[in-house]
Amino acid sequence: MASCAIVGINWGDEGKGRMVDLLTERYDYVVRYQGGGNAGHTVVNDRGKFALHLLPSGVFRAGVVNILGNDVALDLENLWNEIETLRASGVEITPQNLKISERASILLPWHRELDALEEARLKDKKYGSTKQGIAPFYSDKAQKKTLLAGELRYPAHLREHLDELLEWKNLILTGVYGAQPFTRESLLSWLEDYGEKLKPYLCNVAVELREAQAAGKRILFEAQLGALRDLDCGIYPFTTSSHALAAYAPVGSGAPWLKVDEVLGIAKAYSTCVGEGPFTCEMFGPEADALREAGAEYGAKTGRPRRVGPIDLVATRYGVQMQGATALALTKLDVLSYLDRIPLCVQYELDGVRTDEFPFPAALGSAKPVIEYMDGWGCDISAVRSWEELPAQAKAYVLRIEQAVGCHIQYVSVGAERNAFIER
Repeated sequence: MASCAIVGINWGDEGKGRMVDLLTERYDYVVRYQGGGNAGHTVVNDRGKFALHLLPSGVFRAGVVNILGNDVALDLENLWNEIETLRASGVEITPQNLKISERASILLPWHRELDALEEARLKDKKYGSTKQGIAPFYSDKAQKKTLLAGELRYPAHLREHLDELLEWKNLILTGVYGAQPFTRESLLSWLEDYGEKLKPYLCNVAVELREAQAAGKRILFEAQLGALRDLDCGIYPFTTSSHALAAYAPVGSGAPWLKVDEVLGIAKAYSTCVGEGPFTCEMFGPEADALREAGAEYGAKTGRPRRVGPIDLVATRYGVQMQGATALALTKLDVLSYLDRIPLCVQYELDGVRTDEFPFPAALGSAKPVIEYMDGWGCDISAVRSWEELPAQAKAYVLRIEQAVGCHIQYVSVGAERNAFIER
């Protein structure tokens, strides 16, 4: 059995969903193993353009089984609404092609409320949360104060457990934030409404994936966000609250004995960042506006304008190392076609000393980018489908990145459509 993890190399928003959608034809299972609805994977195919937030990006491929693993922040309401949206566009989603781990914890309405309250309290020191409840959810999970999806099958136990959590959570809402408490009735109604709809999708993921392994099925692990947003290895505290690294894929999926055979890291041909935190290579002013418009760089979940900059070879090299990438996909190369000269951040300068190493988070605020330029190609490459057809300047740019980060670039994306790529 061959398995592969598709992961982000930088700050997220690299184009992972587009690559998962492309490569699912080679796999039998797509497993989302961490994170929640706080980020979006944009997929463009023959049915249209979709922004997925919780659903694995394999839902568009017939015959592929999609799994939401143990460590996914399971927002029942947003998941059901996402399913209904795709069904309205003709995408078939059933308990046969979508399975939810019974050990996944449920993200409750109070998690979103607490997220917004804490961001408001932090004011100008906020983390840039999407207010989808992710940090409060994972905090509660670490404290063993969440409901497991499988408890939906045990109504009496669920009510008793909810009462225990409600008493504790309302103490925080009212005592710390001065907010209104939640009622038992409103939460039971929410759980009954969305839980009943999704209960048929629950399964024992360990058994499912053990049987898949025994049958020689091919598994694709799908991550959310990127290495620089990983809780342990990212730009802490401006990270997500889960582990976006390929090494975590078996654990987060619910089948920790599985091995990841290949790691395909996704990186953009330039840099983007949604949310707060250090972003050393960031552009500002008209130069940034032009790149943002050329790449349509607005968050799939929030619609927020993404911060943009040249490709950051220091951060990308670090991301390749943290992910253990065996190959890379470079997305959105076509976006740079408007530039006569293409900037690259090749090193950082810290206290007057240049470095190739990604700094400790506390030092990032004083890091300065060292910028070099390469010639642009000045023509539309969106119809190119082979390496040989690419302009010499575009090839030189790709090879410069490959050499600098120490990982083979196997795929070059030149458009959002499923077939708009070059495989080397």
